[in-house]
Amino acid sequence: MNFEAYAHTAVNLVNSPLTDVSDMVAMFGPDSWEAQEATERDLHALRRARKRLREVFEHGSAGRDTEAVNELNALLVAFPVQPRISGHDSDDWHMHVTGRGASVSAEYVAGGAWGLAVWLCEYGSARFGVCADERCRNVYLDTEERKAATVLYRALNAAKNLYQNGEQDAEELRRIMREVIATEPLAQMQYVSCADYDTLEELETVTGKTLLSMAVFLGKTRLIDNFVLE
Repeated sequence: MNFEAYAHTAVNLVNSPLTDVSDMVAMFGPDSWEAQEATERDLHALRRARKRLREVFEHGSAGRDTEAVNELNALLVAFPVQPRISGHDSDDWHMHVTGRGASVSAEYVAGGAWGLAVWLCEYGSARFGVCADERCRNVYLDTEERKAATVLYRALNAAKNLYQNGEQDAEELRRIMREVIATEPLAQMQYVSCADYDTLEELETVTGKTLLSMAVFLGKTRLIDNFVLE
């Protein structure tokens, strides 16, 4: 059973903005069954669970093991799991964990909470991390990913510096962000954006308030970050 994959669903949930249904679909993956079946009610449930899961990471990263364990135990009670054997043939049998709830959100949170609980027992809560930059606040599961995650800040900073030195070509700002991301072996870029702050339409030339943003995968963890040019 790949408990690490389940643990990373919790990371992705905490790091997702969940401002609307489109953010929820992006977190699940547009072709996933979760994206096809999720409703507005799931969005609200995931927002509530995200807050509780973030507390687990904050407790763990601060060395408050007992508090992290207590919150995880409470989540396991609220979102119980149902293990089952799954597979397509006799050579592919494996354990799969599903939630006992009837909703997409209940199943997703159940798997994430269970994965984090196993991770904590296996490695200790010290492997839970929260980005030290208050503007970022992404969470992570191991030191290697935590170090690699600074590439988002470095990419945004490079674009900001380029703009402050007089560059107004939006594609040049996107290019420098892509180049910096490419320097991190663990990073797989999903997108970089240089868009109008109000309309979120991609720009050709930066002439006003502009939103730089990006989404990057580090292994199974999806991280997002942004910066506003004014």
